[in-house]
Amino acid sequence: MVDVPTGQMVKLEQDLRKGVLVLAVLSQLRTQQYGYSLRQALADRGMPIEEGTLYPLLRRLESQGLLASQWQVDDGPPRRYYTLSTHGAQTYRELTGAWRSLTSVMDRLVDEEG
Repeated sequence: MVDVPTGQMVKLEQDLRKGVLVLAVLSQLRTQQYGYSLRQALADRGMPIEEGTLYPLLRRLESQGLLASQWQVDDGPPRRYYTLSTHGAQTYRELTGAWRSLTSVMDRLVDEEG
């Protein structure tokens, strides 16, 4: 067995994560959150995400009609809160089904002896 160089392994793991970030973000926006609280929620659940990745993703998902946002001023600076739109909630349900099917297939593939 050949060891994969550390830098290459990090890149491969990042590629895996990219494929699940949309679903991870949608899963946490079933309730309204602003950017920092969303980053914390994801990190607390084992899915840390950089600001430079999260904020462009939020803008893209909103432009695709998957998220709704609004500015709110509470005790502090104005914050943009995001939540799933109706279309986003439907997409989330569909992606969740696709994810479950995919993980089932992948479990069988990686557990296969060969």
